[in-house]
Formats: sequence, C-alpha cells, structure tokens
Amino acid sequence: MTDLFGPPQKIPRKTIHARVAGLYAAGSARDMTSVAVETLELELAGVPGDRHFGFTRKAGSREPWYPRGTEIRSGRQVSIVSIEELAEVARLMELPSLPAEWIGANLALEGLPHLSHLPPGTRLFFEGSASLVVEGANAPCRDAGRSIVRHTGGRSEFELMFPNVARELRGVVASVERAGIVRTGSDVQVRIPEQRLYA
Repeated sequence: MTDLFGPPQKIPRKTIHARVAGLYAAGSARDMTSVAVETLELELAGVPGDRHFGFTRKAGSREPWYPRGTEIRSGRQVSIVSIEELAEVARLMELPSLPAEWIGANLALEGLPHLSHLPPGTRLFFEGSASLVVEGANAPCRDAGRSIVRHTGGRSEFELMFPNVARELRGVVASVERAGIVRTGSDVQVRIPEQRLYA
C-alpha cells in the first residue's frame, strides 16, 4: 500500500524552563475548589487528600471505550494550569481574573503560555526531587463551570461558557513519577520529548 503522506515528521526534543506560580491542595469535599498552599507534597499516588489521589480511578465520560465505572489506571493525579492561559480564559469570559483554585488546579505555572499543548510524555522536573509526567490535555468540563458560577455570585451562563471558551486552554493532567516536595516560586525544568507527527 502506498503512503501518500510520506514518513512522520520528526520534531527534536527540547528543554524549556518555567516557574511555579501557585500550588493548591484539596479544599472542600463539596466541590472541586482547591486551596492555595506554599508547598505541595507529591506522593507516587498523587496529592494526598485530593479527589484524584490514587493509582486507579473509575472510567467516566472521558473514556467512552470502557463501560462507565471500569477501574483503570489513573493518569489524572495532578492538574496543571498556566497563568497565561488562565488570563486568556478570563478575558474570553469577561472576568477580571480566573484563579486556579476555582477550577481545582494543583499547580499553576508561569512562563508556559501554551502549556495545554505539551505532548504526553513531557516531564516536569522540580527543584529538589519531585517530577511529573504529562499524560494529556485536561478537557474543560461543566463541573469547573459550576465552580466559577459559585465564585462569581451565581452567573449561570458560566457553566456552559467555560467548557466552550477553555478548549485548548484548560491545562494538562499528569502523574507523579518521583515523589517529593514542590515549593511556590521554584523553577521547573520542562523536558519535551522527541515527537513524530503523523499526517
């Protein structure tokens, strides 16, 4: 069979740097809101006390190829957002700002304006010892939209607006590869792997 598109395009690996602008631990059990902290302990199962803590989770609407409730490996231990992308979402929603904790983030990074496009397999190395592996993009959902509604005094249109405007701006989810402590203001080394793009 003839390949009309040729071999996959090769993109070399590279390393860039960012800064930890905010860290967030689990807040109320009632909703997804997280709480700002100065340091965050990462265990191999994720962030202790977080709603996504654990090595496995139940399949949901994001995994339609499995029956709902099937136990699968968790690739959603840590939620990471970009300060720059949050500012763009706030602009699109005509909000003064969009705090990372409103949408349940665990880490907010500064210096990565296209964080949501980091490819799976990207590794984040934090000062000290902790490291994360990006599993994929974090699709925006209505749960986050409802959280924004609660924090803005009940503007119900935000529930559906957030999933629409935050596409490709919601950040990424990651799993813990090496446990350790992450500190606000610290440097993070972002190692993007070599990629092969199929036409």
